[in-house]
Amino acid sequence: MDALVAGLVSRYSKEGLGLARLTLLLPSTRAIRTVTEAFIRQFGTTGESGMLMPRMAVVGDLDLDETLGSLLDPLGSADIPAAVDPMYRWLRIAELLRETSGDTAPKGAALYGLARETVRTMDRLLVEDIGPEELLQDRVLDQYWNLAGHWQASLHQFATVQNRWLKELDAKGALDAAARRNRLFDHTARRWKEAPPATPIVAAGVTSAAPALARLLRVISELPDGAVILPDLDLTMDDEVWDELGCAGAPVEPGGPPFAKGDAVTHPQYHLKLLLNRMGIARGEVQHWHRKGTGAARPERSKAVSAVFLPPEASKRWVSLKSGERHLTGIRLLETPNPEAEAQAVALAVREALEEPERRIAIVTPDRSLARRIVHHLQRWNIEADDSAGRPLSQSTAGRLFLLLAELVAERAAPVPLVALLGHPLVCRNNDRREWLHSLRAFERELRGPRPRPGLEALREKAGAAKVSEWWSEAETIVAQLLELPDPMPLADLLDMLVAAGEALCGLDLWGQEDGRALSAFVEDLRMQARAVGTSIDPQDLHGILTEAMDSQAVRPPYGGHPRVAIYGLLEARMTRADLVICAGLNEGSWPARPTVDPLLAPQVLRALGVPGADFRIGLAAHDLAGALGAPEVLLSRSERDAEGPALASRFLLRVKALLGDLLEIYEEKDLPALAGALDDADLVERYPQPKPLPTAEQRRERISVTALDRLRSDPYQFYASSILRLKEIELLDAEPTPAWQGQLAHDILEHWHGNGGSLNEIAREKLREMDHHPLSRALWEPRLLKGLEWVEQELERDPNRTPVLWEEWGEIEHRGVTIFGRIDRLDRLDDGTFAVVDYKTGKLPTGKQVEKGYSLQLGTLGLLVEEGGFANHDITGSASKFEYWSLSKDKKKSKSDSDFGFVETPLRVGRKNSGILPEDFLPMTVTYLDEALNRWILGNEPFTARLNPDAPRYDTYDQLMRLDEWQGREE
Repeated sequence: MDALVAGLVSRYSKEGLGLARLTLLLPSTRAIRTVTEAFIRQFGTTGESGMLMPRMAVVGDLDLDETLGSLLDPLGSADIPAAVDPMYRWLRIAELLRETSGDTAPKGAALYGLARETVRTMDRLLVEDIGPEELLQDRVLDQYWNLAGHWQASLHQFATVQNRWLKELDAKGALDAAARRNRLFDHTARRWKEAPPATPIVAAGVTSAAPALARLLRVISELPDGAVILPDLDLTMDDEVWDELGCAGAPVEPGGPPFAKGDAVTHPQYHLKLLLNRMGIARGEVQHWHRKGTGAARPERSKAVSAVFLPPEASKRWVSLKSGERHLTGIRLLETPNPEAEAQAVALAVREALEEPERRIAIVTPDRSLARRIVHHLQRWNIEADDSAGRPLSQSTAGRLFLLLAELVAERAAPVPLVALLGHPLVCRNNDRREWLHSLRAFERELRGPRPRPGLEALREKAGAAKVSEWWSEAETIVAQLLELPDPMPLADLLDMLVAAGEALCGLDLWGQEDGRALSAFVEDLRMQARAVGTSIDPQDLHGILTEAMDSQAVRPPYGGHPRVAIYGLLEARMTRADLVICAGLNEGSWPARPTVDPLLAPQVLRALGVPGADFRIGLAAHDLAGALGAPEVLLSRSERDAEGPALASRFLLRVKALLGDLLEIYEEKDLPALAGALDDADLVERYPQPKPLPTAEQRRERISVTALDRLRSDPYQFYASSILRLKEIELLDAEPTPAWQGQLAHDILEHWHGNGGSLNEIAREKLREMDHHPLSRALWEPRLLKGLEWVEQELERDPNRTPVLWEEWGEIEHRGVTIFGRIDRLDRLDDGTFAVVDYKTGKLPTGKQVEKGYSLQLGTLGLLVEEGGFANHDITGSASKFEYWSLSKDKKKSKSDSDFGFVETPLRVGRKNSGILPEDFLPMTVTYLDEALNRWILGNEPFTARLNPDAPRYDTYDQLMRLDEWQGREE
């Protein structure tokens, strides 16, 4: 932009009002703002007191959803029909797809996703001036018969829907926005050709190669005072390299395809060659711009950048390049292990650059997740950097609340969306919010665990149990109107209900900020167009449909960020100016993005129609990078991993490395990763050590349960947190049935059956009804439970030599002054007078090695209680000779085809087992381990060290409390 403005000023400001007479056509409104800033910088350096700016008009970027200005859409073009509303078109196309597909039409959000893809394909053809009649041309039909069946069906459906849509548009007297744009371009070109304007007209920075726009640019270039200024056209490229790019819209033979298979569509100059060919201009007719910007890079770098992107055949000359021709002075390469490290290193580079006064920094990345990370890292130094590419409306504060309301409808007030909605930051923001949250937290505590049955009655009972019935009655009046809705229901009415519920919860705060205003405009447009189309949907599909629509709406931040730091997407970065440009996220799939095949039209069909292939956008991404490499200083960064695993470096970055060759080492950035590592490793705060709490002797004298003994030996801190601090784990919202929940259910059923008899199946179903959990939880767990219970019944009938004498009973003993207690699942009297200790398991069984090391002593400790009179009040005296786990799970030792549940396992060395503890040694060993634990922690003074035995069975209940991640791996 600085180069552009410097040349415009020297060319058009010689007369007093010269610049004011100039009309400047620019690609986007962002480009207008950037040019305005460049003019201010230009005149600020000359010391002039004022200036009259040229008239600036927008050609309009389809990707940014921008409309044309009044210069290209004047009142005199009233004979061109108005454009149909994009939201109306989307909804109506969905209805047409439903009508034409019949029973095979996708359901719910999938239908509206297909409608959006159909709209995109229509626009792709319209931009290229391709009408539906061209789908019937011979070159397309020749390809049709060679297509797979699904491509034929897709093409047929697309043509059918497009024809019906265009007939409706004709009847309405309207046009698609892309088609109307083409007509306006042609109208303007014809008007200026017939009567050239008396004032200069300059088109600058336009790279779109749309045929209608190319025709307009040709006319502008031929005006007496007209000019077309192309950004980053490589005029130094050899003619043979230019020819190697391919035909680019200029068929080699008359009537031949405009795009050949061998075209280098991924080259950064390809779309400019396509534009020149469509304008009918040879590259030799293009002249160098006569000015350069104040921040231009050295000319030698331009040659090296050109060499970086040479097409395959021409890139062979890299081997003969001299080192001076391969230098990229001012460019640094940064590679980090992961995105978090990359964001931190980039933030450090920004922080360092800001130390120099007036220095401007631009961070360019298509990875919005990385951009958000960088923003947060910069806040460490109170640097507020706005991501000008914006964020999806669905991820904004107001947009998230609106989607939570829709999710509440779809999930019928399930716990997670319900609590998230009632606790949203916009809800009840007045002085009562503290009391509101206090009641919500009590309600949430009661809701935790498996999902309750659907409906408001279950929620009312939970609120009563939490003693917040009055608070819930207020919330229920808002929630109730969103449940039990008819199917189908008009989309507009659903939106009315969401708006009413949102305002009841938030008041006008819902619409107060920029995201709220964007949400208001979106909802109003969608509601109006849904009524016009007559769209009706299943309320269950509302959340998916709204998410699909809101994801495509960008909310851009207002002004107010740091004046010298900007974060851009690729579109927003075009024609910007900065002293330091950081190109971040240079990985395949990000920059460039993965080329996506059009889901409706096969590549052969698009090629026959004359539409650039899916790789065409890779060339645009390459052009964006090539332009960014012209800044005075450039930092190219990537991470070796992303959220999905190892990441491949961008093909562009690999080319830079290949060109540098043995010079690569001097361009690698090593200071920033070292600084980032120093920040992480700096002793700015005292490191949290491995916890080793030392309670007093009085605090240590705790009763020990048979299960707590295992935790005491394996991880003393777990015992300390649960038994001494009395901290218990809280269940999650809408939790899956946990092993503890499943085990408790199985124990309750078996206890009732042992004591009262009857049918186990009937008892199990009754207990499940009493638990009153969500039908899905019951449906998933009930069949497995019944299978295991059926096995228990059969197993007891199979062995007449054992008689259950105790079940689900508590017992305790005093051992060295410490109470040892526990509940026994079942105790069987054997025919020899001894007892068998049985423990029911619904989850994974302890291994023999865990028992041998003293980490799973529950059976042995229960045996001690039996032998030392812990159950004497039940007339149980004698010794224990068998120790068994009765698992209600599937026996994995059986063949995979065997679906039987239930098996008996012992941790001791019996029968054919060659490892483990001998039965006669089990109880003495248990006493030894018990005494050791008492001596060390209960009666002794040893600290309750966290993760004392890393090989012990891992429990993660207290990992956060012990701050495991802060010290693990750094233990003494």
